[in-house]
Amino acid sequence: MHDAYIFYEQNETVNYPHKFSRRQPSRKAPRILTATRSLPGRFPVDHRQGPSPIRRPTASTRPETPDLSTDAPAIPHAKLSPVHRRLSAIAFASIVVSMLVAMPIVAIFVIGFTGDGGNWEHMLTNVVPRAGLRTLWLLAATGVVTAVFGITSAWLVATCEFPFRRVLSSALVLPLAMPSYLAAYAFGEFLDFTGPVQSAYRALFGFHSARDYSFPDIRSLGGGVLVMSAVLYPYVYLSCRSMFMMQGRTAADVARTLGASPFRVFAKVQIPMARPAIMVGLTLVMMETLNDIGAVEYLGVNTLTFSIYDTWLNRGSLSGAAQIACIMLVFVVGLLALERWARRQQRFSTHKTTSVVSDAVRLKLKGFRKWGATLFCLLPVLVGFAIPFAVLAGFALRRPENFAQPRLLKALGHSVMISSSAAIATVLLAFVLAYAARAHRSPATAVASRVASLGYGIPGTVLGIGVLMPLAGLDNLVDGAMRTHFGISTGLLLTGTGFAIVYAATVRFLTMAEGNIDAGFQKLSPHLDMASRTLGRNGFQTFREVLLPNMRPAVLTAALLVFIESLKELSATILLRPFNFNTLATLVYEDASRSKVQDSSVAAIIIIVAGLIPVIMVSRSLNKRR
Repeated sequence: MHDAYIFYEQNETVNYPHKFSRRQPSRKAPRILTATRSLPGRFPVDHRQGPSPIRRPTASTRPETPDLSTDAPAIPHAKLSPVHRRLSAIAFASIVVSMLVAMPIVAIFVIGFTGDGGNWEHMLTNVVPRAGLRTLWLLAATGVVTAVFGITSAWLVATCEFPFRRVLSSALVLPLAMPSYLAAYAFGEFLDFTGPVQSAYRALFGFHSARDYSFPDIRSLGGGVLVMSAVLYPYVYLSCRSMFMMQGRTAADVARTLGASPFRVFAKVQIPMARPAIMVGLTLVMMETLNDIGAVEYLGVNTLTFSIYDTWLNRGSLSGAAQIACIMLVFVVGLLALERWARRQQRFSTHKTTSVVSDAVRLKLKGFRKWGATLFCLLPVLVGFAIPFAVLAGFALRRPENFAQPRLLKALGHSVMISSSAAIATVLLAFVLAYAARAHRSPATAVASRVASLGYGIPGTVLGIGVLMPLAGLDNLVDGAMRTHFGISTGLLLTGTGFAIVYAATVRFLTMAEGNIDAGFQKLSPHLDMASRTLGRNGFQTFREVLLPNMRPAVLTAALLVFIESLKELSATILLRPFNFNTLATLVYEDASRSKVQDSSVAAIIIIVAGLIPVIMVSRSLNKRR
């Protein structure tokens, strides 16, 4: 006797009990086609006696036919068959992945607390107070500016009607394609003494030298706030736009009925309801601000990130850099905790809220207000994307010979190689984490997923220090073993190659890939896995023939996003790259350090155009929701 899924074919006449209470006329008896896998709670069938009349099932024996078209919770581990219990191996694999992510974090603390103890006093007395205060000012000012433009533009686009609203709704996300360091280089050239702005200013008022007039210096804390806010406000805009769209007009109409003006409704009703979404966007802005190294160095803003870079490379103190990184991780942990809290509150605030603002209920602005709204939404697009792109494109077009530079082609090849390797590795590891959470729900897989998500919040400069120690230790271990047993030296197999950059990019962008793949898994019922195994497929065949074809869009999206983010990555690359090894990002960085941005303007344009691909995907998604 076995329990089995049963598939029927009509061939004999018997009294077949219908699933409802009333007995039906005689029907064809079902003949068993396959009964391959034993699962609890199914029909008992004796295969030795052939087909027999099927008795009417009672409440305790009636089978439950799985619905393959709807989502269902994962089967508890204790109720799975031995075949499914072996899936605990995937849980072990997810723990290994989380250890790969945690290794750089642990290494930072090991270096910081086992190095020169005298550095702590110097760092806490001289370096951290100054750089920490400058970092806090940059974070606070950037947060305020991005909140003002992100929240207001999101509210105008989501709830109001004004000229060019649909175009601006998509254009407001364009600055996401502009890396902060490229925007800084472009504004440095645009607002420089020899740039078009100051040249036009001198010609207009008849000035001849810089001593004749005063002009704001872009290479300052204010310039850093301008650049970071211009390219990072879309994080706040996207999260708030979705929240304002989901709020609908009900709460606003009630407030208007009570005599509140539109501005008062916005300030007293809609902003408090959108507070969790605002916090999510602001924490992402602050994490990206902490991660930046190219813009703050170029603009002369001495942040903690730049202090790590300067202490390690210019002062030759790895332990001192690690100690600053340990202090910086306090900022990161605080931001990650704030982001998780805000996401939980965001889910609560959107619970059972399904109304979406339509064109018919939008607040129609009139007179100068409608054109004021258009100009307000256009301003961040100009500053965050149009002006920097125009400056860099102008440099590229004025020097067409740069399109075929050997060093550009070499850097492009390096970038494609590193980004492709990082995309493949990240997607594979993300598959392990997402499938472990699907097939083996347990505290172990939950903790593994949480640990793996820490990578995105760690600045690239901090991650570079953490990656260096374990790879160098492994290189030394292999080299020592080869010297002992074979008398040869292998040297640096991992530390001095692009593998270190791939490892850092994988750790940093693993959360991004896992989120996309997990979203794809959420659309597939767990019963698909069981049905495949019932039909005799093993785990690999189930993955190849059932899951992967359905997951292909999510996998391609995850790989594309990781590829593009790795292409733009600068912070960890400049610390971990081998000697005489340039990517597109480091090529632009080196030329900007020598005040020759024009020489690598083509590389900058390639990075921006590549960054437009996910932005277009986001814009299409927004248009579908509209």
